[in-house]
Order: sequence, then C-alpha cells, then structure tokens
Amino acid sequence: MIKNLFIKLVNNSQDFTEEERIILNEFIKDDVVNEKENKLELNSKYRVGTIKVQKNKAVLEDLDNEHKNLNLDFEQLNGAYDGDFVLAKRVFNPRSKIKAKIVKIFDGNKSDILVYVKNDNYFTIKENIMLQTKTIINANEGDVLLVDSKSLEVSQNLGNISDAKIDEKISTILFKEDYRYKKLDVDAKMDDTNQRVDLRELPFCTIDPASAKDHDDAIYFDFIENILYVAIADVSYFVKEGSEIDKEAFKKSVSAYLPGKVLPMLPGELSEDMCSLKEGVDRYSYVFKIYLDVEKMSIKKSEVFEAIINSHRKFSYGRIDRVLDDKLDTFTKLEKDIFDYLIPLYEVTKSFRKKRLEKGYDFRSSEYRLKLDNKSEIQSIEVETSSASHQLVEECMLLANIEASKKVNTVGIFRIHEEPPFKAISKLIDDVNALGINAKLQNDVHDTITHIQEKAKHSSLREEIDDLIIHAQTQAKYSSRNLGHFGLGFKSYSHFTSPIRRYSDLVLHRILKSKQTPKNIDEICEHISIQERKIDQMVWDYEDRKYARWALKNIGLELKARISDNERGICVTSGQIPGAKIHIENYRGQVLFSNVKVIIKSADIISKVIIGKIK
Repeated sequence: MIKNLFIKLVNNSQDFTEEERIILNEFIKDDVVNEKENKLELNSKYRVGTIKVQKNKAVLEDLDNEHKNLNLDFEQLNGAYDGDFVLAKRVFNPRSKIKAKIVKIFDGNKSDILVYVKNDNYFTIKENIMLQTKTIINANEGDVLLVDSKSLEVSQNLGNISDAKIDEKISTILFKEDYRYKKLDVDAKMDDTNQRVDLRELPFCTIDPASAKDHDDAIYFDFIENILYVAIADVSYFVKEGSEIDKEAFKKSVSAYLPGKVLPMLPGELSEDMCSLKEGVDRYSYVFKIYLDVEKMSIKKSEVFEAIINSHRKFSYGRIDRVLDDKLDTFTKLEKDIFDYLIPLYEVTKSFRKKRLEKGYDFRSSEYRLKLDNKSEIQSIEVETSSASHQLVEECMLLANIEASKKVNTVGIFRIHEEPPFKAISKLIDDVNALGINAKLQNDVHDTITHIQEKAKHSSLREEIDDLIIHAQTQAKYSSRNLGHFGLGFKSYSHFTSPIRRYSDLVLHRILKSKQTPKNIDEICEHISIQERKIDQMVWDYEDRKYARWALKNIGLELKARISDNERGICVTSGQIPGAKIHIENYRGQVLFSNVKVIIKSADIISKVIIGKIK
C-alpha cells in the first residue's frame, strides 16, 4: 500500500482513499509531505525509492523518474539493504554535493545476506559493509554465514573461509546461481516416431578437451564429394518447450564451467548421457550437411535434418594435434579411417579460415586453466592456446552456425557483434602508439585494426595488443534481428552447435524445426545475453579467490609479472602461476605491459585482493 501511495504522490494524483489519507496525515506531521492549497506533495528534502547495493556504494533508484538516482554511502543505509523500498532525506554538505541518508524502511524484502565474521561483527562478503547488530554472534572468526537481512539471525553456517571448498558456495550465492544444485526429474527416452535419417554407418568422431563429459558436436567429412557433416545433439527432442527442465534451462541460459567442475544448464542425465554424442552409442542429432566448393572456398548449398548417428571415436584435442602434426602414434584401423578424412578436412578448413580472415580477425590469445587438488586449492595452471585441432573444429562449427543463421526468418535469434565506435578506435590508436607501434587511422575500422595487427606482427607485444583491440570492441550479444558479426566478419551469424550448454542454440533448433519464432524472442535474447555475462563474472570471482588463497600461502614469494593496468597499478603474473592480478603498493608509473618482478606482500581471500611490491 505504501508504495502505491507514493506512486500517486509523485505522479501528482490526489485520488487517495480514506485509509491512504490517514497514513498521509502522519507524514504531514513529520514534514515528509507538504499540503498546499488542498494539494499533497512530497517535501523536496525527501526521496522515496528502492535501494540497489553495488560494489562500492548504494544507489537509491528514485520512484520519481524526473529525479536523478542518489548515491548513498554504506554508513547511511541505516539497516536498509538491497531491494528495500525506503524513505531517504537529502543532506546538503559544505562541498555542495547532495548526499542522503535512509530515515525509514517501508518495505524490507526479507532475504538472506552472505556475510563473514570478523572481530565479532558481520561483514557482507560482496561489499564489505559492517551490519549493525546488537545480537551476540555465536560463530567463529572467519565463519561464512547466511543471515536474515532484517533480524540478522543465522539461516545457515556454510563453513569457514579457511576451507577452500567454500569458494564455490560463495560465488554461486553471490551471483544468485545456487539454485543450480536443485535436482530435476528426467524421463528421457529415444522413441522418436518421426522418420530420422540413419547416419550410423558414417564414422563420425568427437574432438573435445580430454576432461569433457558433454559432447555437443561430432563431425564427418566425405573428402571424395567434399561434403561436411556437422552433427549436433538434438536437445530440443528431449527438452520440450515450456517444460520444467526448459524453464530451468532458460533461467540458467548457459553452463557454468568452474575449474574442475561444470554446473550444467541441463540435468546430468541429459548433458552427460542422453543428449551427449558419446562414443559407440546411438544418439539423436540435428545434422547440417554442407556441400563445399573447395576451389572457391564457398558453400554450394546446405541442408539440415533430424538424424541418428553413432560417434565411432572420441578424441582429445591433443591427440588430433599430434595427428595433424604427422606424429601418428599407435592406432586402430577405425582410427586410421577417421584420420584419413580429418587430415584433408584440416587443409580445407585452413583455406576457409584464410578467406574468412580477410574480413574477420585472428587474435592471439591464451586461456588459463586452473587445476585444483583434493583440497580445492590451486595445484597447477595450464595455458591453453588455439591449436590446429581447435581451429579445425572451430571452422566446422562456424560453417554450421553461418548456414543456420541463413535459414532463419528476418526475426529469429542471431549472435551479433556491432562495429566499435570511432571514439574507441581513436583511443586504441593512441594506446598502441604509446607502446611504440606507430599506427594510423585507416579508411575504415576493419582496415585500421588489420593495420595495427600488421604493425605489431613482429612485436613482442603482439598478444597484448590483440587484447587492447578486443577491449576496444563492443560486446557480442543475442538479438532477434540480424545486425551481422563484425569480429568474425560475417553478414549473418547465429549459435547452433552447442545446445547442451547454451540456451540460444536450443531456441534456434526449435525455430528451424517449427519455422516459427517465439513471441517473446526479444525477452529471450536480452535475458540470455545478461546471463552469459553474469556467469563469466561468477567464474572470474571464483578463480580470483583461488589465486588469493594461493598468494596467502606464498607471502614473500618473488614472481615475474607484466603491467596490465597502468592507471590502477596492477600487474598479471606469468611463469609457474600465471594469471594472478596483483595490486602494486609501490607503483611508480611503469609503462603498460612492461616486465617487472614483484614480491607478494599480502592477500585477502574475501576481497580477492593481492598486494605486491615491485622489487
């Protein structure tokens, strides 16, 4: 009732009920509401709205859209927390900056807050706010708790911050993804009454990381007729639109890949079994049959259909890399038959890749794979780069994704990446020139980026400059309308090849099968785009906490590093433990990407901040 009352007030409505008038009289007595000539209005000293707690501040989202949102210091929240509907009083300070403090909580959303115990006080893990409580805290130093946002009573003791196994709980709760642990009933059977194309005799194979449990895609290449088959798990057969599993998959949108563990989008019975294109097992798939013109490096035509396949062999990227490098080890006749088509397929995909990069970009990048021990602490870190086998699979998937996007109506689901604005490219030129590259703006954005890459080709900073180029670009997202994919250089692109781990691909499969676009397609695109970014942030939060744990046990250790942020004085480690971000306490303006030796001085697991000193 209170919120509706204030909505009327800020909208200058005087149509109040008798009950609302009684409530308003109390606000008039307290000078919160003014009455002038029988007209009620909110005193300009006050604001009403909803609290949104961010990393370093809180924001009052004003109920009156004509007013700017107010920033609040944490100490001015007065017991309010994220999502609470409140009354704030504006305070003018000597520096002429408007501040505010919460004077009344109208509607406090009862929820659990993630806190830890420090010096007999509760501190929120996300923002490090000390919660005001007069209750005697019955917990140990460093305990991680869920407490009621209003009563501050303990809902659950999750464990102690000293135990590395608690990190997963912290990250999933912080990002509100802990619902992923809920078990769903699955009743999946292969009893399709439709006629499927039987491709079980074709020697399909899967190529994935050695640790992979879910296999979205399998490939086969008829090198006589130059026909590429890309078989994708037929998830839409098992996950019916509107079912409980579908609703949960939409909510998750993507699988979350933590070091050593996957929090899947689909229940394990589907993602690791019935939908996974496992070796030697009949599986339903949705197959693209792509007829290639290997002379013109183009696609003659393609068709997509429901099929049943049997993946004849499961390979790791490493094994196929050895094959493509002509380092064949012991192999069976079946494996030899598969290698006989993978080797010519690799040559074909190399040519397609070369043509693609005339409009798209080839970025040198590395990914760090954290390996954890049985205590859930860092054991080692692998640096994964794009190898020949990765590129072979990638080009096959790109071809299928392109062809899928062409078969969608004007309104569908597309993966789009818009051209970066001129301002971002101008700054990019300034940044790379500061590193001694001597680049200039060219006729268009594409030519400018390729010009920078060409200039940096023989530089020791080539990979770092690629990172600068990537950061200058807009973020890829999903859209119901085709706006092209600038980074890949495609006029039309979508995601078709990973329906086990991406909801976008599942939606695309349904569109292609039914020839109908969901009415809420814009809502779907917006949600999965936001969710995709949130999951990335959750994984980074988890990994940064692992790095902080490692650093805390290695105080005084000297490490090689490279300056990654010359504004905030941050370096990133290399060598045995690469990828840790260290804040330099004695930073003296070292040049971006310059090499330094840094000694670990301190580390905080809660904030994930590692402090170091340049030697």
